[in-house]
Amino acid sequence: MGELVERVTRKNTNNESSLPLTISAQDGLVDQITYFNNRVASRDVSNYYLVLNGEFAYNKSTSDGYPFGAVKRLDKYEKGVLSTLYIVFSIKDGSPVDSDYLAVFFDTDRWHKGVAERAAEGARNHGLLNISAEDFLDIDLSLPSDLTEQSRMGAFFKQLDHLIALHQRKYYRL
Repeated sequence: MGELVERVTRKNTNNESSLPLTISAQDGLVDQITYFNNRVASRDVSNYYLVLNGEFAYNKSTSDGYPFGAVKRLDKYEKGVLSTLYIVFSIKDGSPVDSDYLAVFFDTDRWHKGVAERAAEGARNHGLLNISAEDFLDIDLSLPSDLTEQSRMGAFFKQLDHLIALHQRKYYRL
């Protein structure tokens, strides 16, 4: 993966954003205040990572259905801030990987084996996996070599997720 993406360690030193984010396994990168109905982040977020729209973040915390944590792309906001406990990364310029495909890929379990192989023995500490950013970025990705095929697959699953969400909303309204 390290050949296709690069770690983002950009700090929010100029306070470009005051929007604290969290990763919800089901909802992606979301506004922490709205999600928890509380502010968990410290008041001073200048030492947090500044995450830009389209960048990805890995939450090493396990949750139901996500035994190796969750990787989500920032889609809902232009930018936000994340605790340095997360691993933030972006696709390298010119990399032969489609962002939508990568977002869909991380919604599968195809990357779990790579994390399991690299996480330290006795890897869980209160539901937090013990894996370094370097080890995480060393996992193997399974992707078609044809960028057009990746793009089509990513768009298909994005559209399918949208359709499912529409039907779920319709069901809840009924």
